[in-house]
Formats: sequence, C-alpha cells, structure tokens
Amino acid sequence: MREDNQLLVLMHLSQLLDLVTGVGGFVVPLVIWLTQKDKVYGMDVHGKMILNFQISLFIYSIISIPLIFLFGLGIILLIGIGIVALVFPILNAIKVSNGEIPTYPLSIEFIK
Repeated sequence: MREDNQLLVLMHLSQLLDLVTGVGGFVVPLVIWLTQKDKVYGMDVHGKMILNFQISLFIYSIISIPLIFLFGLGIILLIGIGIVALVFPILNAIKVSNGEIPTYPLSIEFIK
C-alpha cells in the first residue's frame, strides 16, 4: 500500500460534483474508492465515510420534500443540506491535506 494524500483530497473534493451534475458527487468517489481501496493507505476508511455521507444527504433530501408543504420547513432543510454538502467536503479535504482525520456530521453509517 502507498500513501497518497492528494488522491484522498481529490476524492473528498469530488463530492462537489453533486452541485454541478447532481449525481457525480456519489459516482466519482464510489469509483475511486472501489478501484483504490486496496492500493492506497486510508482509502477504505475515507471512501466509506464519504459514501455514508452522500447516502445520508440523499435520504435527508427525500425526507425534506414532503416537509415543504408543512410551513415551508422542507425548503429550510434543503438549504441547510445544500450548505452542509458544500462546506464539509471542502473542510475535510483541508483536514486530509494537513494529515488530520475528517468527520462528517449527521452521517448515518450504512457501509461499515
């Protein structure tokens, strides 16, 4: 196994493709994780963390849609989800580049 912090940083930042394509932020980290998890030190942990975060954001988005009809609460939740989806990949990419362990709040652990 080799250590490749640049690839880990790129994987965290690739989540931002969701803001452009809608699905790229899930597909690209998934492909990187599946192809590199046995080759790069820490890739398995980071990949699982990112995929759990992306699945959690998707579920939260689905839940907030019916809440739009309840006093517009869903719109506020969707805005919050959008902010979290923008901020945390950037913060965690910075943490990884500094050798720190990233964290994703409100992430449900689907993949262990």
